[in-house]
Amino acid sequence: MQGVGFRYFVLRQAQGMHLKGWVRNLRGGEVELIAEGTRAELEQFLKAVRAGPPMAWVERVDSEWLEPRGDLAGFDLKYTV
Repeated sequence: MQGVGFRYFVLRQAQGMHLKGWVRNLRGGEVELIAEGTRAELEQFLKAVRAGPPMAWVERVDSEWLEPRGDLAGFDLKYTV
């Protein structure tokens, strides 16, 4: 996903829900993110991510539920890898 502001959309959504984590672009055009919060907050966040911003077309969202590590502070943008 490129050129539609998807990472900034994710950032705004996560910050608005007071989630912790990060989001970054991958070289193949995919977006990777990690988020920590309550189950209800994360389910709402996942719904928003699946919808995406107005100019985006989200083809697929893969998710994996893990135990929180508790070592994240705030929600940030990371550099492309």
